[in-house]
Amino acid sequence: MQIKEYIDYISGVRRYSPRTKELYSTILEDFSKSGQPLTATGIRNYEVELLDTRKLGARTTGLHLSVLSGYCRYLMKKGELPSNPVKLVSRPKEEKRLPQFYRADAMREYFNRTEHDADEESLEFLLSLPEGDSTAAGLYLRRLRRLIVSMLFGTGIRRSELISLDIASLNRGRQSLSVRGKGDKMREIPLVSGLYDEILLYLSAADHMLGPAGGSETPLLRTPKGARLYPVFVDRAVKEELADAEGFTGRKSPHVLRHTIASELLDEGTDLNSIKELLGHSSLAATQVYTHNTIERLKKVYDKAHPRASKNGGKYGDQD
Repeated sequence: MQIKEYIDYISGVRRYSPRTKELYSTILEDFSKSGQPLTATGIRNYEVELLDTRKLGARTTGLHLSVLSGYCRYLMKKGELPSNPVKLVSRPKEEKRLPQFYRADAMREYFNRTEHDADEESLEFLLSLPEGDSTAAGLYLRRLRRLIVSMLFGTGIRRSELISLDIASLNRGRQSLSVRGKGDKMREIPLVSGLYDEILLYLSAADHMLGPAGGSETPLLRTPKGARLYPVFVDRAVKEELADAEGFTGRKSPHVLRHTIASELLDEGTDLNSIKELLGHSSLAATQVYTHNTIERLKKVYDKAHPRASKNGGKYGDQD
């Protein structure tokens, strides 16, 4: 198998992210170690091994098959494979899962409770403290963690997109962010005034604590050590910020914040195409999943308030 050559191709030509590159490499190496041939029978045997022996879920197994399919298409283009054997293998059926989201009132309560961590008064106090002061370091970290939540929720960007933002990504004249998404596609996201002001105040804190930005490629958000954010740091920030807040049940992750703003925009009447552009989805089908959340909530309202919701048909039910 020409795994290294293919990984170099998706990294250099297709411009896949480092995380995707690592995932593809891991899956292809795993298939290679299984000893199965790159045929329909071999892939079917590999699928059985994933499902029955390793007890992997349908979603994860489907991901393995998708990666193998992309590799086969690459080999077909090079003339080293006559057809794609993955197409002859049935994919395991996945149970449809609705996106998780946080309640609107829980988000409002969080931002109200942490407002002081991001305001101008807190910044002035931080700037007044001497260099190396532990209180200043704590204030900076709280401001950074709050901004991480604010930006993930306020813009709907992915964790990887947040991490990749540079100083040059912020357009001060247009009050917007230039975001590089999947497939190396660029999109511009407008910033509401409150979020824009919070970013500017954070940058003042960062310049004071870490020194002025060295250039346009300096990370927009920097860890207390001055480095670019990384996945575990972002995940931990979200979990710690929402851990003690009321109304946040279930998983506390950057992606749930992305789901939340999409669901809220849809509830407020924003059209699907606008939400699609905001989230950087390649197709409308990926955005339509949020309509299911709205329908489920509408059903609950109907069950409680609709005049025909009760078992006997309510006040419009059959009359004796």
